[in-house]
Amino acid sequence: MSDCIFCKIAAGEIPADKLYEDDEVVAFWDLDPQAPKHFLVIPKSHLRDSSALSEEDAALIGRIIRIGAHLAKENGLDDYRFVVNNGASAGQTVFHFHLHVLGGRVMGWPPG
Repeated sequence: MSDCIFCKIAAGEIPADKLYEDDEVVAFWDLDPQAPKHFLVIPKSHLRDSSALSEEDAALIGRIIRIGAHLAKENGLDDYRFVVNNGASAGQTVFHFHLHVLGGRVMGWPPG
């Protein structure tokens, strides 16, 4: 999608402080961190949100979660939170599926 900032990051058109990249997935530090350690893991293909996921996306989403967990550990996080927002009312501001990985502080409950 031509106007999607995450698509542009995935394509290398916009620089990002990347932690990981392969043919399908890229992970980078969040520019507006909500925790001492806060990064995003995204598919390179444009998927608008979790409502847009199909059965064919299951393996990719599993990889995104696995990569998020691996990068959390690699960055010194034993305890961390995964967040996926779906829709503006839930806090989604970039409409490209993404997994937030947050850690480095105590997380309150309920969130939001």
